[in-house]
Amino acid sequence: MITMKNSLLFIAVFTGSINVFAQQNIRLNQVGFYPSSEKIAVDVADTSGSFEVLDKNSSLVLKSKIAISTRPALSGKRTGILDFSVLKKPGTYTLKTASGQSYPFTISKDVYMNAGKAAIKAFYYQRASIELTSQYAGKWARKTGHPDNKVLIHSSAADAKRPEGTVVSASRGWYDAGDYNKYIVNSGITMGTLLSLYEDFPAYFKHLDLNIPESKNQLPDILDEVLWNLRWMLAMQDPNDGGVYHKLTNAKFDAMVMPDKSQAEPRYIVQKGTAATLDFAAVCAQAARILKNFDKELPGLSDSCLNASERAWLWAQSNRDVVYDQDKMNKTFQPPIVTGAYGDHSFSDEFNWAAAELYVTTKKQEYISAINLNADLSLPNWAQVNMLAVYSLLRAGAKVKPGVKEKFLQFASNLIKEADQTAYKTVMGQTARDFNWGSSSNAANQGIACINAFLISKDRKYLAYAQSNVDYLLGRNGTGYSYETGVGSKPVMHPHHRPSVADDIIEPIPGLLSGGPNPGMQDGVKVPSLIPDEAFIDDDRAYACNEIAINWNAPLVYLVNALQVLQKQIK
Repeated sequence: MITMKNSLLFIAVFTGSINVFAQQNIRLNQVGFYPSSEKIAVDVADTSGSFEVLDKNSSLVLKSKIAISTRPALSGKRTGILDFSVLKKPGTYTLKTASGQSYPFTISKDVYMNAGKAAIKAFYYQRASIELTSQYAGKWARKTGHPDNKVLIHSSAADAKRPEGTVVSASRGWYDAGDYNKYIVNSGITMGTLLSLYEDFPAYFKHLDLNIPESKNQLPDILDEVLWNLRWMLAMQDPNDGGVYHKLTNAKFDAMVMPDKSQAEPRYIVQKGTAATLDFAAVCAQAARILKNFDKELPGLSDSCLNASERAWLWAQSNRDVVYDQDKMNKTFQPPIVTGAYGDHSFSDEFNWAAAELYVTTKKQEYISAINLNADLSLPNWAQVNMLAVYSLLRAGAKVKPGVKEKFLQFASNLIKEADQTAYKTVMGQTARDFNWGSSSNAANQGIACINAFLISKDRKYLAYAQSNVDYLLGRNGTGYSYETGVGSKPVMHPHHRPSVADDIIEPIPGLLSGGPNPGMQDGVKVPSLIPDEAFIDDDRAYACNEIAINWNAPLVYLVNALQVLQKQIK
């Protein structure tokens, strides 16, 4: 079916096709670079000869030799490395080789300001239970969807005090991904990442204006946005026993419609679980210590968060192995729930994270004694949150767990060890294992690990490696796409995201991070290449590589904004 949106997109792509194809060979950060940072581009067609840097008037400002990558790409081909780090003068430039000319890029001290703000503002566009007006949402304004003030206790969540069908209110919150449901487990890592960014760089956010409805109040806008989801999370705790429900959801996914057109009624609150309860405990403990600084603006909220956290911790102590197994649940309880499962079967990491946050907030020894970080460290994801415990302990300067700092720095050192040898000279992509479902978040979380390594070691090499992964996300990669919508010359245009598909606006909502290359094709949509770092298609049907999700956007927010703060220390 040809719609007005599709026909306009065809015209836009067709008329720009000659220019686009001419610029495909040179892969670079399509936004640009800080004056002091390393500046690398990659030519996938030319590994010899020289390259030129031209200013906006097409005048030559630099000429240098192309180097050959130490190792081939995952495709088996070597790349040409264009290093123009000596160029520090602010301005707009392009690169030129025998194989073509690059997209324009900027050198500026504020080069990531807009990309960073857009990534945070994307959460505003994910808000449930509120109308997005044109004053704040621009052309992406939309009507209220999913008020969630009358949702039902699902049979799986029922007990004597809240029997099946009990009507409760749990409004606000963020839509989780391309769908319209709200999940505590995925909110956990998302909130932890955003709260950590604020804890690490509070001064930066004091006056950062995101143009959201709360921008005129006395709170930093990033905290206002976090509060929209926090208040929903608080409503997901059972007031009777402190346990936390796994999700608020339709029984099945909505069609590709705008939120206010959803026909999914009723909405359900589904089964309590150990993972959800501990993630909730961690988030509320972290929020409590941050919000304590805003008692005048938010009287009592910090205390309420800490109380909710400690009640959740006690529930988890008595319910240490309550697994959310959706398939098993559906054999017993009705109606069947077939939306995102976020099922986890191991909770040692969630206990560690909750205990770490509660310790940092309360300084009670009972929490630090509950932490066991003997397992190998790994990048955080919704099912593995040990690293969030490590970050908070390191941030607090906690010395009660000997060896944590050294163990983390060894992890970070291993992370960057062979990055300079790769075909794209990025931390991301050293192994094909980087390219799974949500691979873009791997790149962002690798960058966060590098930034944390810098914060505790003051070794500036870690910032350069963090910068390399921003370069990856914004174009220096195997596909040539900028994976952040609305950012760069060749951004993703067709993410699997219901509002962006259904709104009849050519451009998708800006600031959203596409999942990125994934050869798994779990959605059944064929990708043009099965080479791991090229296994991507900009198609809204392709949720396995082109959906968006709050837990992917949050590390993008952290990485880009942290580098904006730390830019003068990037070498």
